[in-house]
Amino acid sequence: MTGIPRQRDIIDRRVLEQQLAAVARSTQSPALDRGSFIAPLRASLTAGGDEIRRRFEATGDGASVVREQSFLIDQLIRVMFDLVTGEIYPLPNPTSGEKLAIVAVGGYGRGELAPYSDVDLLFLLPYKLTPRTEQVVEYLLYLLWDLGLKIGQATRSVDECLRQAKADLTIRTALLEARYLWGEQALFNELKRRFDSDIVRGSAAQFVEAKLTERDARHQRVGDSRYQLEPNIKEGKGGLRDLHTLFWIAKYIYRTDDVGKLVELGVLSAEESQRFDHAQSFLWTVRCHLHYLAGRAEERLTFDLQAEIARQMGYADDAQSRGVEWFMKDYFLVAKDVGDLTRIFCAILEADQKRKRRLSWVRWGAGRRELGGFILDGEWLTIPAEDFFTRDPAALLRLFHVAQEHGLDIHPRALRAASQSLRLVDGRLREDPEANRLFLDILTSRKDPETALRRMNEAGILGRFIPDFGRVVAQMQYDMYHHYTVDEHTLFAIGILHKIETGLFKEEHPLATELAPTIVSRRALYLAVLLHDVAKGRGGDHSEIGERVALELGPRLGLSGEETETVAWLVRWHLLMSGTAFKLDIGDPKTIGDFVERVQSPERLKLLLVLTVADIRAVGPGVWNGWKAALLRELYHRAIEVMSGGLTVEGRDLRVATAQAAARRLLPDFSEEEFTTFAARGYPFYWLSFDPETHARHARLIREAELTGAPLTVEKRVDQHRSVTEITLYTADHAGLFSRIAGALAISGANIVDARIMTMSNGMALDTFWVQDLAGRPFDRPDKLARLAVIFENVLTGDLKPHRELARPPAFPSRTRVFTVMPRVLVDNKASASHTVIEVNGRDRPGLLYEVTRELTRLNLQISSAKISTYGEKVVDVFYVKNLFGHKVEQPAKLTEIRNTLEAVLAKGTEVTPPEASREPVAAE
Repeated sequence: MTGIPRQRDIIDRRVLEQQLAAVARSTQSPALDRGSFIAPLRASLTAGGDEIRRRFEATGDGASVVREQSFLIDQLIRVMFDLVTGEIYPLPNPTSGEKLAIVAVGGYGRGELAPYSDVDLLFLLPYKLTPRTEQVVEYLLYLLWDLGLKIGQATRSVDECLRQAKADLTIRTALLEARYLWGEQALFNELKRRFDSDIVRGSAAQFVEAKLTERDARHQRVGDSRYQLEPNIKEGKGGLRDLHTLFWIAKYIYRTDDVGKLVELGVLSAEESQRFDHAQSFLWTVRCHLHYLAGRAEERLTFDLQAEIARQMGYADDAQSRGVEWFMKDYFLVAKDVGDLTRIFCAILEADQKRKRRLSWVRWGAGRRELGGFILDGEWLTIPAEDFFTRDPAALLRLFHVAQEHGLDIHPRALRAASQSLRLVDGRLREDPEANRLFLDILTSRKDPETALRRMNEAGILGRFIPDFGRVVAQMQYDMYHHYTVDEHTLFAIGILHKIETGLFKEEHPLATELAPTIVSRRALYLAVLLHDVAKGRGGDHSEIGERVALELGPRLGLSGEETETVAWLVRWHLLMSGTAFKLDIGDPKTIGDFVERVQSPERLKLLLVLTVADIRAVGPGVWNGWKAALLRELYHRAIEVMSGGLTVEGRDLRVATAQAAARRLLPDFSEEEFTTFAARGYPFYWLSFDPETHARHARLIREAELTGAPLTVEKRVDQHRSVTEITLYTADHAGLFSRIAGALAISGANIVDARIMTMSNGMALDTFWVQDLAGRPFDRPDKLARLAVIFENVLTGDLKPHRELARPPAFPSRTRVFTVMPRVLVDNKASASHTVIEVNGRDRPGLLYEVTRELTRLNLQISSAKISTYGEKVVDVFYVKNLFGHKVEQPAKLTEIRNTLEAVLAKGTEVTPPEASREPVAAE
């Protein structure tokens, strides 16, 4: 294998042959005693692997590793083949039927082998398998397996290979990359000759279509986005397999797997060829780091490996971002290059090969017509001449506008021309009123703005025309909450907004769907969604920086002063509604009052609700759930009621009386005396915290508990609409009750998302917890609910100690260990008129809520309500508390004690453990 320096430092085949020959001479029955050959073979494999790894650690060149690793295995197989055919089963004059060739196929056939990749071999026969050939193949395979190599193998004749290649695309692709390794070369030459004449010739169109279909199915299987934050670098979108698809198609059609030759043929430009070379080198380097760190064939770039690979590749933290974020940004830009180039290349070939109702780029005349200054060529929208964009730079935006308006695909050659004309997107074009009008029309179109903007982003036009957006292209957020890069998240959010507006999400988002047609500031809403995260990664508050971006961009795009102000306000406060709904007690009038004071108008409230839904939905799968929807709906309705004067004209006592009257109507089976007794049990805060249906359920639960005299009564109710299970407990109140219940729920595997803690006038606790399972669904399995009831009883009686159960280490280490979440405790006496509000931020871990609430109990604080939120590895828990006398906590010394105590609890979860690099032999498994 050419191009590998100091090959004998990796493996000296002659020395190894001599060692094996000496072993064979000293072994009485080498055919029966394989073990004596393993030691020198394994020593060569290990020494070669160590040398390759030393070179990699010195140079960081993954492309060299895969060639060197392939060379090492080549030499080992050649030595073993000569040993088996010459010493173990010698046959001086084999017949034509006993000849055998060893062929490398798949990635190994390309001469590319990652440190722990499979070695794919074809044992090629002239006819059927003979007994002697079977012995040779079997002995070779056992030697390879004894060395710990992962072997993919097939034993076939030339005819069998061709027959199966016709029927199976995977086998055809493997043979396309076949490389002669050792043995009877004439057999291999026959296979290649007949493969080209019998299989490849005349089937290019079918092969291209099949490979593209296979690619799409693979993307769907591993995640149809190249911006997943834990990407599969081999099979994922924009990964190595997409490069391989290009090579396969190029080799099938042009008989070459050299991208440079595609430049000579005019298929790719020199600049595109350089981008491919860079992408392949980068991906191979990352893949080699992955294999070495994991000690196995690991292809997923998980969070716990990203930071270490970034460090090894020389990425360092700076004032703006962490080194791992710069590394992942480079990864996503490479993945984007791979995706863009393979898409253009494959689409051009597909168009040229299939010619199904599509005319080639070079064919003019019949079937072509003008459309908006462009040419409709079959089903493609394309440009009339190569210099079209140079003569009319605004056409770079008009291309996407016309395609969007008419629902057309853009010809890949036109997309390439646009990508190669990015220099034309300069200051003059950005200030061109027509170009800005076109962009705003694309963004706010009622015809699928997401697809048009994605095309612009893939061509590079979007980031050039809106430079602030260009800064977040491929910008990752290093946490387990956000699933996509900032630009991908933003485009998803615009797509979700469009689906809400068109009614496609009517079942999932009824309120947002109902409000969308009534919004006056529609253009402002779409631009706010585009800009809401545009300032991430700059340091500082991205909402405040984004507000300044919006104030500058609005007038440029042609928005009025009022619209621009609305966009800027939405960007500045795009987290306000979710922060209020998920972190604060929206049953507290002060919370609603503060929220309404900030929002001010019903129009802004509608805009904020729809933006918030789109933003959360676009974070990633599983983030949105019915509980979040319910909280946002409740906040919206309470806020609109205040804005319309609903809560400002009635005092607290009147609202309490109204709530009691509504509950009474739902309790026809209660006597007046029974209802009066129940009504007296609840303080005003209780009556203002629940709806009438819940009050009625509580009344029956309390009546039953007092009739039976049960020390603990538990009611469980699954609310599928809100994706939660509501658990209500009625028991004697005592200090630390919340903490014990939190411990019991943690032991049971339930996540608390909200809690209301009520002490009734008779000294009993009526506590309600809304819980979900670990996947964010209702905690509703009957066996788990039954177990939970038993755990409650055992914890409250003291038979089960939560701190002991939760102290046990988890069976598997959490991937969150690589994330740093700085502990933070905020104490606020302004957020509520009657309570001190304590906000706790830290890294999530089992039992954290139990530990925090246990410390709050030790500090002699009463917990009235709690909001529990988890964002990937981070928790944000908010507690409404009072002191023992039922007042706010206002003494400075006590507030300091609260902060210090809770920060100490949170600090237990901040240790970061980097993954250790494996030092196992390179090919061992």
